[in-house]
This record gives sequence, structure tokens and C-alpha cells, in this order.
Amino acid sequence: MPITLEHVNMTVPDNAKTAAWMQDVFGWHIRWQGDGMGGAGSTIHVGTDTSYIALYSPNGDTQPTVDTYHTSAGLNHVALVVDDLDAAEDRVKAAGFTPQSHADYEPGRRFYFYDDDGLEFELVQYD
Repeated sequence: MPITLEHVNMTVPDNAKTAAWMQDVFGWHIRWQGDGMGGAGSTIHVGTDTSYIALYSPNGDTQPTVDTYHTSAGLNHVALVVDDLDAAEDRVKAAGFTPQSHADYEPGRRFYFYDDDGLEFELVQYD
């Protein structure tokens, strides 16, 4: 059996807000929510029955990372496969985000968008 990705853990200022737009745009559901490790902050697991993103919000303010593409251990973007890229783009726009960097490539099409916290997402549809 090949190794598969189970989850990614990301720090966001308001995990409930991020989980809400991910449910609307990606059609995901909340799998679990509760205290962060050691009781610090809170965590929401949002995704599918087989994989998810853990959204951690610490107690207190968060500081955005500048230019993750030039930061060691920085998160550059999260890429997700969709069945219908055009419909996904409509949902991204309805959520108030701006699709950009559209490209056709072998074997599919893609675009990127940033959420309100500056996290970059790539949506791709394979032919």
C-alpha cells in the first residue's frame, strides 16, 4: 500500500472562521474539535473521512510569515484535486477570494487563491 497523506496542521488566527469557509468551498465537514495540545488554544479538524487539515489557533495573537517561498520550513501552498475546476472557482469567488495564476498544463488545469490569513491554496483538475 502506498503512503497517503492523512493530515496537515496549520496555525490560523480564527480556526472556526477558516473551517467555515473550507466547509463551504471544499464541501468538507468538521471531524473533531477541542483543546490544542496541552490545553493551549484550540484545534478543529476539517476535511473528509480519510484526510483533513488540522486548524490550530493559539491563545493570543498570531504573526504572519513573510514570503514563505524564501523561508526554511515555510508552507508555500496546499494543493487540492477537484472534479470540476470551474464550479470550484465559482465557490472560491462566492467566498470572497480571488482566483489567480490560472494555467493549463499536462495533465490538467489549475488556479491558486489566498484566503484571508494569507494561506495559498491551489485547486487542480486532472483530465
